[in-house]
Amino acid sequence: PQMPHGHMPLPSFWKVVEDTLQQSSAQLQTFCQTFETVTPSPVTQPLNPVEERKVLSLMSKHGPDKLYQVTSNISGSKDLDLTLLRGQIVALLQSADTKGNTSRWLVDAGGPRGFVPAAKLQPY
Repeated sequence: PQMPHGHMPLPSFWKVVEDTLQQSSAQLQTFCQTFETVTPSPVTQPLNPVEERKVLSLMSKHGPDKLYQVTSNISGSKDLDLTLLRGQIVALLQSADTKGNTSRWLVDAGGPRGFVPAAKLQPY
């Protein structure tokens, strides 16, 4: 296959390739910077060793598909509600409360168990 720059002497050809790559790289950098300023940092934060042990025990007890991460701080208002911080990992025990309300889930927070709003959880 004939390349559009196939007739050029090699040094000029490599110069074109290099310029194109530099241009793409600059565009990519700009894009990444824009992207970082536009999107809030993801919820996933590195876990401290205590949290990590808790996550491992929750995982071994309930399985990885039951783990959820809290997307924003939760302050429990009713009895049996949990107060949790953004980024905490919990295990889903039941995707409804005692009255069958599916917007409140029963979770195990690695010790305390209680209800949290389902909307504030995302699969871990």
